[in-house]
Amino acid sequence: MKKVEEYFQKLEGKEVAFCGIGRSHLPLMELFRERGISVTARDRRTEEELGETAGKLKELGVKLILGDGYLSGLSEDVIFRTPGMKYFLPELTAARERGAQVTSEMEVFFRLCPCKIYAVTGSDGKTTTTTILSEFLKAQGKRVHLGGNIGKPLLPEIESVTPEDAAVVELSSFQLISMRQSPQVAVITNLSPNHLDMHKDMQEYIDAKKNVFLYQGENSRTVLNLDNEITASFQDEVKGELWGFSRKQPPENGVFCDGENILVNGEKLMSVKEIKIPGWHNVENYMAAIAAVWGEVETEKLRRVAASFGGVEHRAELVREVDGVRYYNDSIASSPTRTISGTLSLYDKKIILICGGYDKKIPYDPLGPVICKKVKVLITMGATGEKIRQAVENAPEFQGSGLKLLRAENMEEAVSLAKSQAQPGDIVSLSPASAAFDLYPNFEVRGRHFKELVNRL
Repeated sequence: MKKVEEYFQKLEGKEVAFCGIGRSHLPLMELFRERGISVTARDRRTEEELGETAGKLKELGVKLILGDGYLSGLSEDVIFRTPGMKYFLPELTAARERGAQVTSEMEVFFRLCPCKIYAVTGSDGKTTTTTILSEFLKAQGKRVHLGGNIGKPLLPEIESVTPEDAAVVELSSFQLISMRQSPQVAVITNLSPNHLDMHKDMQEYIDAKKNVFLYQGENSRTVLNLDNEITASFQDEVKGELWGFSRKQPPENGVFCDGENILVNGEKLMSVKEIKIPGWHNVENYMAAIAAVWGEVETEKLRRVAASFGGVEHRAELVREVDGVRYYNDSIASSPTRTISGTLSLYDKKIILICGGYDKKIPYDPLGPVICKKVKVLITMGATGEKIRQAVENAPEFQGSGLKLLRAENMEEAVSLAKSQAQPGDIVSLSPASAAFDLYPNFEVRGRHFKELVNRL
């Protein structure tokens, strides 16, 4: 009997709760109801706030528990938490203690997936690396299921996955914190302070990320960034085949960039110039993805993807050129390190930067000196705007930099200020170094709003 059938049989007569009505849970609730399973949806929002969604769930026969007390009386047998929900919430801890199974869409997918799983995590670069990896496997003729923290939930399509396919998933620390199963191929792009508003400390964040490889067997592969102090320290804990990637020194087994070429175990694979998307961080993303699929995808196909893949939306994406000024959308940059290694490393001239957003309680000091060197006009907005401004003014490089500091109340004002400051030949980039949640539901909505405003100029 297929694992999927067995799983649903075991759920017969049990009550299942989905905490958080988000994009990963909606299709799952449909699937579970189709199987005749008793489903409760719990969400902080009211019925009015949920609108059509609430009506649709009622039609499916889903019981709704809404509003501020949505987690009280959490009595169901199986509880799915949304990735954004803290794993150690008192209500979830109490449910685990009374014997309930607290799980997530990704954990169940890992348990039931019949094909090889490639998983990518890290603080920065994981979406681009995940996408490149999936493009490599598609070029080799594989049917690829791409999901996790990127794109769509995969569990709703589990019945169509065959053993010959490949699943490529991006995993966040929120997804990984409760994982007790690792993929056959695990990639960690890098680690730096992030999401410290959601984790009790940096160690909890690191420990969550390590779950991507800690439960692997000996026939697995782990890919680590050897130039990142934290990820390099994981080497001794790897159980299977260890692959490293580095721009500093050739790894014993892995991918190296000497500044001009990418080499795999000493053999030249391609020139850096063959990679279509700009930036050294993207060279690193390619190195990580190459290490993940080396031996499975023909070298010619790796090179073909590098030459043709145009990048992912919201990642240093050229929106348009207006009056000789180029506007870039780098809304994905939700941390200072992401803005530093991304936008602020890409251009050979000083740019106009729009920066700031929701405060994840991470340090902004390292951003100050880099902005002083790379930016001519800084437009700050959002909750972290003042922190970024202080980091810049406290940097020794600020004196004599000629950097102009401006404040915007919202994106409309920021784009308008950028246009008024820009001269032909200038580059304007949105690269917030902060999450979007103060003004937007997520970075995609923020990036699209920026693009809409730029397209109206």
